[in-house]
Formats: sequence, C-alpha cells, structure tokens
Amino acid sequence: MTFDPKIEAIGQTAVDLSTLSGATYADCRITQTIEEEVHVRDGAVEVLSKSESYGMGVRVLADGAWGFASEADVTKATAAALRQRALEIAKASAKLSGERVELAPAPPEQGAYRTQIAKDPFRIPLKEKLQHAMHLDSLIRAIAGINRSTARMTFSRKLRYFYSNEGSRISQEIFHAGAGITVGVSRGPRDFVERSFPTSGGQYEAAGYELIERLNMEQAIPQLADEAKALVAAQQCPSKTTTLVLAGDLVSLQVHESIGHPLELDRVYGSERNFSGTSFATPDQLGKLKYASEIVTVYSDPSTEGGLGSFGFDDEGVRAGKSMLIDKGMLVGYLTSRETATKLGTTSNGSMRAKSWAFLPLIRMTNIILQPGEKTLAQMISETDDGIFIESPSAWSIDDRREKFQMGGEIGWLIKGGKLAEMVKSPVYVGETVAFWNSCNAIGTPAEHRLWGTPSCAKGQPTQTIGTAQGAAPARFANVKIGR
Repeated sequence: MTFDPKIEAIGQTAVDLSTLSGATYADCRITQTIEEEVHVRDGAVEVLSKSESYGMGVRVLADGAWGFASEADVTKATAAALRQRALEIAKASAKLSGERVELAPAPPEQGAYRTQIAKDPFRIPLKEKLQHAMHLDSLIRAIAGINRSTARMTFSRKLRYFYSNEGSRISQEIFHAGAGITVGVSRGPRDFVERSFPTSGGQYEAAGYELIERLNMEQAIPQLADEAKALVAAQQCPSKTTTLVLAGDLVSLQVHESIGHPLELDRVYGSERNFSGTSFATPDQLGKLKYASEIVTVYSDPSTEGGLGSFGFDDEGVRAGKSMLIDKGMLVGYLTSRETATKLGTTSNGSMRAKSWAFLPLIRMTNIILQPGEKTLAQMISETDDGIFIESPSAWSIDDRREKFQMGGEIGWLIKGGKLAEMVKSPVYVGETVAFWNSCNAIGTPAEHRLWGTPSCAKGQPTQTIGTAQGAAPARFANVKIGR
C-alpha cells in the first residue's frame, strides 16, 4: 500500500496538538470498509448485500481522561472539528473520573501491512458468487430425505489508516472471507437436526476468494447428508462422567470462551461488568495460577497470517507480535492495551481493535493459539477405552466470571474399546474452566491444527462485533461430565 497525501494531511490535522491546551495524546483512525454477503436457504436467496462505510474517529487524552468523536466525513475541516469535540469530552470526563489514565510507552511506528491473498473477492462478480451458493444449495436439496439447506459466503476489505501525535503513521489493507454449508432434516419448527461444514456457521479466514475454492464444499455434502439422516434416529447423549475427545472446532470454541475472554485485561479490571461479566483470572494470580495441565501452552499472535485476528498493527498503532498467555499450564500474561498494561508495569501486546471508525477500540482477542501437541485424533480415540467424541459447536453457555460452562455439539459418537461406536444426538458437556483445562491429557499434532475463525464476537457498550481466531487441534480431557 502507498500513503495518500490527502489522507496524510487529514490524519495529521486530527492529531496536531499545537492548539489543544491540556491534551497529552491524540490518535486518528480513518477506515474504509467494503462488505458482501450471500446467503441462500432452502432454495431461496435470504441475503444478498453489498455495503460500504467510510469515516474517521479521533481519540484524545486530556486531564487524564479519554475523549472520542467520529464522523462519516473525511476532510481536514471535519478532522479539526472532531479533534476539538474529543478534547471537550475528555476534559468533561476528567471532572467525573476517579482515576487518571496513564499510557504505557510504545514506540512510534511507520509502516504498511496487507493481507496476502491469491484472488481479490471483489473482482469476482456478485452474480457469480450467488450462482455458486445456489448450486451448493441445490446439491443438498437433491438428496432424498434432506429438507433443510443453507449455503453462505461473506467477504470484506478494510483500508485502515492510523496517525498519532507521537509520530505513528500506518496503513493496512485487510481482507476477510468466510463460507459454509448446512445439511439438515426437519420434522417441525423445533424438531430438526443439522450437520455443518467446515464447522457450524462456516469457516472464516484472512483470505481472498481462494478460500471458497480451497474449502471444496461440494465434496462434503454426501457425508453430511448421511450423518444428518442418521442423527434423526440416533440415541440421546447419555449422562455420565467419562473421557471427552473434542474435534478441533469445539476446542477452538473452548479456547475462545474459557481462555481468550477471561484473559482480556479490561474485562479483568471490570470494564465489561455491566455487559458480559468479569474474570476469575485476576492479576494477583499471574505467575501463580496453574490454569491448565503442563501440555497446555497458549499465546496471542496477530502476526500469524490467515486468521481473523491477523494484522500488522493494532488500533493503538502497536506492532503485532507473539505474546504468551499460558505457558506449560501456568498463567503468565493477558491481552492488553497501553492503558491496562500500565497497571501491570508492562507494555501493550497489541490487542486493541475497533469494529469501525465509529467506535472506540477495545481489548479484543487476536489469534489465540493453543500450541499443538503430539497425539493424532486417531491415537486419542484408540487409547480411550470408554468415552465420547464430539464435533461441531451447536450451543454454549458460560457464567459471568468465565468459570462454569456448558458446551454442545452437533454430533457425537460413543467411544468403546478404542473405537467409535454408536452415534449420539445433542451431545453436551459441562465443566469448570481451571479443572477442565487441567484435565487435558492430549492435544492434536501440527498436521491437525488450524486457525478457526469466529466472525462476530460481541463486546462493549455500544456492542461491537469483530472477528477473532483460535488456533486449535483435537484434544482429549479426562473425567468430564456429559449429558443434560
């Protein structure tokens, strides 16, 4: 990417503090977003849309408090007005705030970043994408006994510019793509079973149209249909305590809900209390809490290519890089911002992101990666005398402190004598975060490890939905309660 002189002038106007009495910091984010969505259900077009958004947000720190203002108008005049409005908000907020904001140091950054893609999805006609989705849906509906079908695709391209009074000057072009299908049997509005590919809701990556071709969704349809029809007659998941083997997509969900969210440091300090809760993983436990078994190592790494949490710089201008969260089972770090990192006496690990120019950035999961292990899925099953294997998330719930949870899958198989046995429908398992992760006794190999995308993780007031990714492989856990 190259820097546009007009954008440069606007960004610099927004962060010029020479006339702002009392302001100590300012940044400006200018973002242009293009999004497309194609969604076909049961032979009919449910969603066919293309949208664009362009605007800027200015954030100012004055008298120890934040002020923020944004507009869908990118001009020098608007930049100057936003700067002044943000300053006024900051000074008014300072009168009510009980604690002064202090920022951890961060070096000024000047650079550019672009998602590596093979095919620009916006050079593919929307009509062609719709035809492909309709084709997938028709292949599903052509199978006898199947009466529920969906095929979906989404694409986005974001041009993000960042400027700060500290000297940062950054441009980024980020592409996301996602797609998936579902195959189902319905016997009434609330009586149905479904199977999804590559996982429930679809797979989402930092990629171009090549993701659609790589997923090769056509080849998955026959097996999905066979499983959906078999689920209709399958037994319910039994209730007992047993060995649990999870497919990689369910491990991804487990990482997201019981590791990623609890380790967002703003949540730990209470900023999410009114919306979605706090966290049990408080700073006094840093370096002391045995969060998981010794085979569990988890880190944040937005510099990894291909994830919905992949970027070159976060929305505070902090360069992306690897940061340890859990090291051989021990809690060693958090997802941080410049503001929260100060409280720990450290620096930000680049976890601040905003949905768009219209919102303040928040601490968000990036690519949260569970380090691969040494066991294949086949080995995990063959070594299990009695247990259950569950695949594809269907429902989940977790308490406000991220301690107690219930997770459900689309399909499960009992494991008997080291082999998959009877299929079970509506499999669920329950647990408590620390005990559950400490019971982990096997993690899949690098060959079975992938970055799973979560396209619409919600946080904040007003709510911001944003994409995250979790690196995960199949995993095995001992003595887990299953069943309702």
